[in-house]
Amino acid sequence: MRHHVLRWGPPDAEPVVFLHGWADTGSTFQFLIDAFEAEHAILAIDWRGFGESDWQNSAYWFPDYLADLDALLDAVLPGMPATLLGHSMGGNIAGLYGGIRPERVRAVINLEGFGLPRAPADGAAARYRRWLEELKAPKAFGRYRSRAEFAAMLVRKNPRLGADRAGHVAMSWTRAAADGGVEVSADPAHKLVNPVLYRRDEAEACWRRCVAPVLMVFGGKSEFRASLGADGSDEYFGSIYPNLTLATLPDAGHMLHHEEPQALARLIEPWLGARAAAAG
Repeated sequence: MRHHVLRWGPPDAEPVVFLHGWADTGSTFQFLIDAFEAEHAILAIDWRGFGESDWQNSAYWFPDYLADLDALLDAVLPGMPATLLGHSMGGNIAGLYGGIRPERVRAVINLEGFGLPRAPADGAAARYRRWLEELKAPKAFGRYRSRAEFAAMLVRKNPRLGADRAGHVAMSWTRAAADGGVEVSADPAHKLVNPVLYRRDEAEACWRRCVAPVLMVFGGKSEFRASLGADGSDEYFGSIYPNLTLATLPDAGHMLHHEEPQALARLIEPWLGARAAAAG
């Protein structure tokens, strides 16, 4: 599949690989990149079915993202360990990959990508039933009269985003529709529920194999961490990762790289600098 990739910074330098979350695109990392004090080599991919990458027009299987990342690193950093920064779904992909191929990962910056709540096995029948029903009545992303209307909707849903950044996100997340308006530039097949329950024990088994240093950043106003209960505590994450730094941006929600890019940059740059100094 054809994947859209953006690059910033010196073209001959080893890039930090940025991995966006569900329904996002690589281009909205621009706020964070603009907030960095120094120039960094950065590469950001649009995952399959999002942004300007190809759609597969069928249900998406999470392991395919691991394969896409593996292929990307083979292409841009052959035989070299990579520094990964991932948000939400991208953070989950980076965390899993760090344990699946620990030799390929130098460091992980995980922004609100800490897995889903445990799913009791007795919910399997209901999940399969829901999946069968959704196959018969596919869902769609919304259409809007203009990008300005879409941006206004984003601000209503998340006032912390701000009008200026919402305009950029609207440009990144939409494309022209046949009726003269705009539509979300994501494959509607992403809306189909996964028929397989989330298996947190398996995710943990992968995370524990990650030997690279991990910076995990939470949004203080995000509801996602609280939904995990004991699995969202500092002690829990400390028991998973042997080389972990935890940080919270108190004024940010889940979309912290959109809402508080300056504060996030002030966390990331010193941490990356310290890792580089330690590596010699």
